[in-house]
Amino acid sequence: MIETPIVVVKLITLVLSLGVAYLAYHGYRRSESKPMLYVAFGFVFIGTGAVCEGVIYAVFDTSLSAAAFIQAVIVSSGMLFILASLKLHD
Repeated sequence: MIETPIVVVKLITLVLSLGVAYLAYHGYRRSESKPMLYVAFGFVFIGTGAVCEGVIYAVFDTSLSAAAFIQAVIVSSGMLFILASLKLHD
């Protein structure tokens, strides 16, 4: 069983990252700036990665190392989207 403080912190991280993603997407819609769309995708991946380790471990009964690996891949993908947004020029 995952302890309550860990769940609370992970959910706060998810809500904050989805909030940033929403604002970035809203910025993309206003300005049609492709880098903002990449930032939005990046934060969705980062937020999802924040909670997926525990969910994968508990629901799919995987090893902790497998769940951590999947989380790292998802969070790294989000970071790559944000990096791409910094390299893109409109």
